[in-house]
Amino acid sequence: MRPLAHWWQRARRIVNRLIGNSQPASLTPIHHPTNMAASKTAKPNSILQGSSAEATEMRPVLQQFLTELEELHMSYYNLKLSEVPAYQTIREQDAVYKGRLALAAAEAINRSHNSPNENHQVRYQMEALLQQLLRSTLVLSAPEWQRLFEWYGLDFGKPNTDSLWRGLMMSPVLLTLAQVGKHIKQSGLDDDLRAYLTQLKDATKGYDSGYGSAAAIKIRVKLQELLGQEAGDDALPAVVFTDADPFGQHLNQLVQALAPADPATRHWLRLFQLWQRASGGQPTAKYRKELETAVAALGPDAVHGFGQNLLQVLGSIKAEEKTHNNEHNGRTYSYTSWEYLQEPSLTVGKGLIWTMQPLADTGILLALADLAAKSYRKIPGKGPMAMGLGNACLLVLSQCGLPGVSALARVRAKIKQTNTQELIARYIDKASQELGVSPEEIEDMAMPDFGLQEGRMVTEFGDYTATLVLADGKAEVQWQKAEKLLKTAPTALKATHASELKELKTNQALAQQTYTALRDRLDRSFVSARRIPWPWFEQYYLRHGLMGELARPLIWRLHHPDGSFQDVRWQHEQWQDAHGQPQAPTADTQLQLWHPVLAPAAEVLAWRALLEQAQLRQPLKQAFREVYLLTPPEERTRTYSNRMAAHILKQHQFSSLAKLRGWKYRLLGAYDKGYDSETATLALPLHGLQAEFWVSEVNADGAYNDTGIWNYVSTDQVRFTRGTEPVSLPEIPPLVFSEVMRDVDLFVGVASVANDPQWRDNGGLAQYRNYWESYSFGELGEVAKNRKLALERLVPRLKIGKVSEIKDKFLVVRGKVRTYKIHLGSGNILMEPNDQYLCIVPDRSVKTMGAPGVFLPFEGDAVLSIILSKAALLMDDDLITDETILRQIGR
Repeated sequence: MRPLAHWWQRARRIVNRLIGNSQPASLTPIHHPTNMAASKTAKPNSILQGSSAEATEMRPVLQQFLTELEELHMSYYNLKLSEVPAYQTIREQDAVYKGRLALAAAEAINRSHNSPNENHQVRYQMEALLQQLLRSTLVLSAPEWQRLFEWYGLDFGKPNTDSLWRGLMMSPVLLTLAQVGKHIKQSGLDDDLRAYLTQLKDATKGYDSGYGSAAAIKIRVKLQELLGQEAGDDALPAVVFTDADPFGQHLNQLVQALAPADPATRHWLRLFQLWQRASGGQPTAKYRKELETAVAALGPDAVHGFGQNLLQVLGSIKAEEKTHNNEHNGRTYSYTSWEYLQEPSLTVGKGLIWTMQPLADTGILLALADLAAKSYRKIPGKGPMAMGLGNACLLVLSQCGLPGVSALARVRAKIKQTNTQELIARYIDKASQELGVSPEEIEDMAMPDFGLQEGRMVTEFGDYTATLVLADGKAEVQWQKAEKLLKTAPTALKATHASELKELKTNQALAQQTYTALRDRLDRSFVSARRIPWPWFEQYYLRHGLMGELARPLIWRLHHPDGSFQDVRWQHEQWQDAHGQPQAPTADTQLQLWHPVLAPAAEVLAWRALLEQAQLRQPLKQAFREVYLLTPPEERTRTYSNRMAAHILKQHQFSSLAKLRGWKYRLLGAYDKGYDSETATLALPLHGLQAEFWVSEVNADGAYNDTGIWNYVSTDQVRFTRGTEPVSLPEIPPLVFSEVMRDVDLFVGVASVANDPQWRDNGGLAQYRNYWESYSFGELGEVAKNRKLALERLVPRLKIGKVSEIKDKFLVVRGKVRTYKIHLGSGNILMEPNDQYLCIVPDRSVKTMGAPGVFLPFEGDAVLSIILSKAALLMDDDLITDETILRQIGR
């Protein structure tokens, strides 16, 4: 039942209309008898004591509203205006009345900001009322609209930075601008209000970054629309982008280059306006519809080319380091920050990315994948460069079918953030559910072949032939004319076949990225022990133009329905075992990626001998892969392994490696001591397990960076858990145990401070120099043992073999001046006769596969390459000219 006040007010309005009274009846609140006494004795609220005509007129109404809220025990958090009788009465009033009430409420809110002892709860209640009024229809004159903004604190006659910020960020400006838009349509825009709105638009330019920038951008875009709207339907939309970054400047140049007389100009400007309004994590259905309409008006081809160019511009912009100076108490303080794009440009970029989703082809997908990888790249003091852009790219890729899934798989290999990798996994999982296949199967289905057949694609360009070929893991384009080989693409083709050359270059880049992503995916898949049905394997692995280049050189285990199996490799167009005997899979055969822990030592050695004798290089380490078996100490401890404990790692390097191998890890910070994140974890869902590698911060003076992150961590146990319970190590499948321990050994072997030859001499941590020395020249781990086996075969074939030999943990090299012992684990050097340390810093920018002219059956080992290059240098130590090295040798 509606309150009596409702019927009374309705009767008053009818009477006013009958007698021709244009002014609305004043609101005289009527309450139920039980509330009459309370309302009569209520103490007037101080924020309602404004001096304006609206404040005086509406004071009883607002006081009644506040009194009823108190009687109903409603605060800001449980406020339900629909249950407040006074608000029900207000709702029935006309637009002129509500406009005056909105002015009075805004004045009261303004007074509350200037009354430090005022109850904030009352202000919040008044703000809630004002917002509801602005969602209805209000009528105010142009000066009154300006006065409403000024009550928000947006009074440019009285400049106040705090008041301006509060007005823009904390007041219902957008709701008010929507009301002003209705006013402009009905009454036009007078000069004073136009000038005020222009000032308001200019004021938003100071908030292009930082807290509240998103709100400021929306306000500026709305003001641009309103100021353009008042010029009439025939006027072009007003669009201005920020000038504070290169992307906004580029867009402004594009706007200025548009010809006013061109009919398409209006459509471009409207599309730009839509981009400025891109908000939220994904576009709404209404926003998508608006984008579709805008694209249709311009033509998909025009938007496609324009949008692809803008994506390339976004991808080419680099983050810049900027210096800021602040004055305080007569002193100047300086600091630097890294900036990529301002918030307005990030918003426009998001709108652009969403627009390209229905238009995405190979070129667009490549641009989106590259932009996504760039957006998640970290910059100092901020973290990811532009996470909003990256998320928009991933969303669009996830909506582009199998080609989009393929792009997501390539991007995932480049991104280190765990939450982003999980987001990509969810997108792939969602796509797989829609197709009724597993996530692994949809990644197989999404693998493009780029026109390759057995790793090659031949394209004719008139008299010239280009061959895109995968050789040793690299995508290369080989040119020839007739029988003559060319070093580069013919210059003449750049004019006659520009688009075809661009497509070829794109395919080359995509083939390289996809090959690398697939190789890494296979390398991480050992632990899953996935079995692939033969028909599926033949289609998506063996006969695939790109994946076949990875699958054929690898060893696979054929599982038959009767439980038997054979280990085979594709050779001479058939499956053969390690002894060259042919094996034929059937339709019900399943294939699993072979691992040396699955086979007896004799078979592993047979595969290694086969690869070496035939000089067959595998794209990833398989036959020569390290094997980690359970040791007696681990059998005694049962639930944990200390094999990788007591090492000092560079934390950032360790974190990057862990995430690349699929582990979750959060950097330990000096600000929280990291007690909640002192483990790196690897989910093993197919086995119902989780692997844990425990670490702790190395707490020493100055042992953290400028952002409070510890520079070093010390290693502890490796455990396996099921749920929250530890699992006995003998219960862990040998393949799972071996791969987890190999990962951890990789973390230690790469990120240990002992692998930095300059760490000790450049300061390091004094209390850990003994660790550096013991690890640098200590016992060999599994990786180093494999390296030793490789060197035992390699060294006799090399020039250094005449003056070198393997002794225990070292490659001993006899130079002309001294004899050198190169440690096979770290690559560090001791000089005889007194084991003096020799520091030689390798050039990390040079990537080698080992030694020139020497075959390695697996992709290069960086430390192996370093050892060989150091040995080659030191065997002719009398020819060394580097002063730093000479001083150490002659000491």
